[in-house]
Amino acid sequence: MIFIPTKLSGAYIVEPERHEDARGYFARTFCAREFEEHGLVREFVQSSVSANRLRGTVRGMHYQLPPACEVKLVRCTSGAIYDVIVDLRRDSPTYLQHVGVELSAETGRALYIPEMFGHGFQALENDSTVFYQISEFYAPGTAGGLRYNDPKLGIQWPLAASVVSDRDLNWPLLP
Repeated sequence: MIFIPTKLSGAYIVEPERHEDARGYFARTFCAREFEEHGLVREFVQSSVSANRLRGTVRGMHYQLPPACEVKLVRCTSGAIYDVIVDLRRDSPTYLQHVGVELSAETGRALYIPEMFGHGFQALENDSTVFYQISEFYAPGTAGGLRYNDPKLGIQWPLAASVVSDRDLNWPLLP
């Protein structure tokens, strides 16, 4: 695997190293030893999948607060998404800055998201599926969110939003 740091400290794009032949390719998508060598979480306790029927669907921006902060490793297993993370670490020089990365089944790349980052994505194709590996168990009492179109964040989504949940539409705007 190839670990590519983003401008947000601790967040990485994880590219698979493909070994190709006439059958197709083989690539490792996770190795606890390699993640540990990069100072990253090496144990995930939960996995989830998100199926998104329509191009333009937006999910997020979600996070969990202490004591249930979570690290996520996110990849798109069918279709394509524009994945966005926002640094919510108040003591960080990149507080409230964001990074957007295209993830697709074709590239196989993943995004490693540290604790205290908001996370959301937009489906770029119909029938896009997203697979999450998560370091903490879901704790509803610590769940929070940011409005995906909050002007203070200035996220430029590639498409007009076609479907957004009521919950995601109603997160409060940042002060």
